[in-house]
Amino acid sequence: MLARLHRIAEWLAALLLAVIFVAFIAQIVMRYVFNWPVGWTTELSLIAWLWLVLWGAAFVLRDDEEIRLDMLTRAVGRGPRRAIGIVAALSVIVLFAMSLPASWSYVTFMKVEKSSYMNIRMDVLYSIYLLFVVAVIARNLRTLAHLLRGDAPAKPEASIAPPAP
Repeated sequence: MLARLHRIAEWLAALLLAVIFVAFIAQIVMRYVFNWPVGWTTELSLIAWLWLVLWGAAFVLRDDEEIRLDMLTRAVGRGPRRAIGIVAALSVIVLFAMSLPASWSYVTFMKVEKSSYMNIRMDVLYSIYLLFVVAVIARNLRTLAHLLRGDAPAKPEASIAPPAP
């Protein structure tokens, strides 16, 4: 079931990327072929980009694909790596949970505003941020549960740096 939902999330991300591409091409054609610059293409691209980034970070990216600063966790053993993971997961959960009421308030307040060209309510446009926050909290709760059960995170692989000039 989760694999199917992940696949749907990937398809939606791909669709958003296609929307950005089509809007970009439409902007070029309208401006340089017909000499008729339009603003809705830029607005559509920005909206799709916002949704793509937050949707992708919330539902498409797997834990092992995230960019992490792992200099400290790479230098310590299994126990300390587990403790660092617990502190990190708790920190993310607490901070995002603390921000959720204010985020909800702001997003729902934005129902009074509409986008310039497409006339879409801003609360609808920014609602993806609330989904993102809830997804981040849920992912870190899952990570915390694994860590509390005793599953230590794997030692991060060394990244390959380009050779110095």
